[in-house]
Amino acid sequence: MNLQLISIRNLMRRKGKAAFILAGLVIGVATVVGILAFVEARTHDIAHKLEQYGANILIVPKTENLSLSYGGLSLGGVSFELEEIRESELARLATIPNHRNIAAVGPMVLGVAPVEDRRLLLAGVDFKAAGILKPWWRVNGRLPQDDGVLLGAEAARVLSLSAGKTLTVNGRSLVVSGLLEATGSQDDQLAFVTLATAQQIFAKPGKISMAEVAALCKDCPIEDMVRQISAAMPGAKVLAIQQVVKSRMEMLAQFQKFSYGISGVILFIGGLVVLVTMMGSVRERTEEIGIFRAIGFRRSHIMRIVFLEAGIISGLAGILGYGLGWASAGVAVALSGEGQSGHVPFAPELAVGAVVLALALGLIATVYPAMMAARLDPNEALRAL
Repeated sequence: MNLQLISIRNLMRRKGKAAFILAGLVIGVATVVGILAFVEARTHDIAHKLEQYGANILIVPKTENLSLSYGGLSLGGVSFELEEIRESELARLATIPNHRNIAAVGPMVLGVAPVEDRRLLLAGVDFKAAGILKPWWRVNGRLPQDDGVLLGAEAARVLSLSAGKTLTVNGRSLVVSGLLEATGSQDDQLAFVTLATAQQIFAKPGKISMAEVAALCKDCPIEDMVRQISAAMPGAKVLAIQQVVKSRMEMLAQFQKFSYGISGVILFIGGLVVLVTMMGSVRERTEEIGIFRAIGFRRSHIMRIVFLEAGIISGLAGILGYGLGWASAGVAVALSGEGQSGHVPFAPELAVGAVVLALALGLIATVYPAMMAARLDPNEALRAL
């Protein structure tokens, strides 16, 4: 009779304790797998939403500034050698190595235009790209066409205009197609028209004041994107909105660290369950171990029997735990995903990791019980019979 057969028969003879150890490990591994799979699925979803929630890169004209002072008194600064950006240059963004990481590009024309007896800041935008770059916009009415204008909440209040009224901008009549709900940002003071309309009003055909870029940078550092865009558009200045990007990535990192901490606590508890149960099993088998030693089994053989029992249970627990954890993660994603299907992709590395983790946890927790079994005195065990 070999050691493997002895271990299997011991497990079959003590089904209750084997089932208790198996249940403890399965619950621990399933919980860890469920948490990690759920966090990974939600992290991808959150990262995707955060990356598309507004711009995180700005493309502005390159300027040279000169600071003026006289007698210690600052006279402000003067900008010169302003290199305007041509709208056609934005097509170069499709040639950068990480062009697939660009979710949207929003060219913009800014200028101050006379409106009746006031001066209004007018912005020409691409309203198709604005749907991605400014998803927080809520419009009462409709988006403007070439002869329309969208007013911010504060601009509409100051001008006392509502949807359907006519607004004369720089001698051109525009119909107020809609009003933008208050956003608490500079958008409230602006009037928005189509890009082509703004270029005509300010006599800037084919030129833009700046461009906003929404970059998907979960797997691509924002600094790499800035360098690539700067190389593609050497005549422009490319800036990353670092505060937005860093806060997004930091939030996701904290979310993952929390899940790792919870998983560590659960694994520690599972290891204690295995340790206590195996120690109890060894104490119950004192006579059996004494007989093995009396017939010639060495201490290493006794330890191998105990480790084989723990390894069989742990390997099975890893397989069952991954299946249960993967299924529970799918249910959790479906319940918290606001209409998502709850599909969690199969992760081979997580499956292998679950089995390896269960084996490592079971074997490490069995070290002390196995050593305790090997140290039993066969003569005292036989006298106990």
